[in-house]
Amino acid sequence: MSTNHLDDEPEFLMTDKNFEYIRTLAYQQTGIVLPERKKHMVYSRLCRRLRVLGHNDFGEYCQTLEHNNDELPNFINALTTNLTSFFRERHHFDFLNDVVMDQWRKQGKKRIRIWSSACSTGEEPYSIAMTLQPMLAQAQLDIKILATDLDTNVLAKAQAGIYPKDNLEHIANDMQKSCINLLGNQFEIKPLIKNHIHFKQLNLLQSWPMKGSFDVIFCRNVMIYFDAETRKKIIARFRQLLSNDGYLIIGHSETLHHISDEFVLIGHTIYRPKTHTTHSLSQFGTEGK
Repeated sequence: MSTNHLDDEPEFLMTDKNFEYIRTLAYQQTGIVLPERKKHMVYSRLCRRLRVLGHNDFGEYCQTLEHNNDELPNFINALTTNLTSFFRERHHFDFLNDVVMDQWRKQGKKRIRIWSSACSTGEEPYSIAMTLQPMLAQAQLDIKILATDLDTNVLAKAQAGIYPKDNLEHIANDMQKSCINLLGNQFEIKPLIKNHIHFKQLNLLQSWPMKGSFDVIFCRNVMIYFDAETRKKIIARFRQLLSNDGYLIIGHSETLHHISDEFVLIGHTIYRPKTHTTHSLSQFGTEGK
């Protein structure tokens, strides 16, 4: 690979400046970090967009991204479809460990429900469960994590819980010892972690069979795909299922500003309910059994 080209005869020229612009924009919009070694992946995923738009090189495509907001969802979708990692947006898991779990211990909380509402291939719910690992082994605690996604193919991968060994770089060494088993060039999630997660197919735009109440809801990097009216409806439904002292965690570049006045921002893309209403405390309904 030359300093300015992806290879000797690329279909489209991608300069270092183009790649830097793309990975900066990707981080700003999704929180995904794209190191230099991901350059080939970025190139291959975005080539189709250049063909569709009739661009001659990535310089033209970067200009489109800069001046045409309509292309941004296509850009995000091309880069992020099934592209995730363990402990992505790590500050959310630090908050879960440092603040939320401490709150539960002080409350003497026995029943804990968490929903990963766009779990993709499973890295997010497994990261949640790994964070909760010190509590999972306590028999007196009833802890369940609901993990849903629209795509049944990614759900099958998530339920298998087997990943390339390269993905270990995002998992702390102490968690590796307690939460995974090595399998040659792969690793699998240990049963202690997997057994607390319930994977189910769910379309956020359709009916939800869950009755609540959840202590934490993760809905990260999903709202970017919806228009404002749809976002308002989904956030309102989340509020109905979230406990009064629960938390709603959204994505890196997302906000509830002008979307909902039922939440208070307490940290970077971390919200708590503003008002107090009564919610039913059942399990996951038909989805969580």
